[in-house]
Amino acid sequence: MTNEHTVAVLGPGGTGGLLAALLSRSGHRVVCLAQDRTADTLRRTGLTVRSAQFGEFTAPVEADTELREPVAACLIAVKHTALDAALTRVPPQALGDALVVPLLNGVEHPGLLRARYGPERVAPAVIRVESTRVAPGVIEHGSPFTEIDLAGDAVPRPRLDDLAATLGSAGVTARVVEDETAALWAKMAFLAPFALLTTRYALPLGEARTRHREELESLVAETAAVSRACGAPADPAQALARYDAFPPGAKSSMQRDAEAGRPLELDAIGGALLRAADRHGVPVPVTARLVDELRAAGHPTAPGPR
Repeated sequence: MTNEHTVAVLGPGGTGGLLAALLSRSGHRVVCLAQDRTADTLRRTGLTVRSAQFGEFTAPVEADTELREPVAACLIAVKHTALDAALTRVPPQALGDALVVPLLNGVEHPGLLRARYGPERVAPAVIRVESTRVAPGVIEHGSPFTEIDLAGDAVPRPRLDDLAATLGSAGVTARVVEDETAALWAKMAFLAPFALLTTRYALPLGEARTRHREELESLVAETAAVSRACGAPADPAQALARYDAFPPGAKSSMQRDAEAGRPLELDAIGGALLRAADRHGVPVPVTARLVDELRAAGHPTAPGPR
């Protein structure tokens, strides 16, 4: 099969594993890039998905510790805390003309990837899904939706359309959006208050939004102000309504990482927000305090791009 039908997935965890399995099931050749032990497991057992949306199925995938051939696209599905180390598995010279599609939280990673792979190759995406790797090669998909917005200011539009069609054929709701900045900040403006508040107080969203309502409102207002300063529209009232509509037991991924003792994406989310605020002269006192308190709590972190 030619590389036109081959997709690489860097980080076959909850998100990457789900997409890899869906693409394989729909007839695409998939190469998962992971550590030795995970790659061995995937070669032997494939990927098993348990999903209310897609059913339960097992899909075969290829696996390696490094990309060794050109592909049509490489989905980057690791967390920010692992990004620098993971990118060594994707040498620029091995990619051919592939699109690099990061599915990361935050707003700073596209610049890092463009410096490494070239601006016309990087197509930042925003994914809305709740999916967890419960063991190597075993994915539990909990949300009744899997939605991706594809962007890429310097990427030729037909390439984005082709990738959206590929994802769509696998069952993902995929669309191409015109404004990369607006797409990334729409995710950031929702994620940052949710992540910082639930992680700081170790509470699910229902309790956090009730017991710390004033802080939530301040976080939402501050994040919206930074988003607008960066050129992306933001509606604080709409954001609050979304938090209020969320299931009360919802936890942010940062909070789950804190509970498990994993490194937090604090710099990619909170740090990036503070740096953007500083660049544009936007006061964000509540955000700054929560980020400082989380840093002081001694959670393991990894530096984000500078």
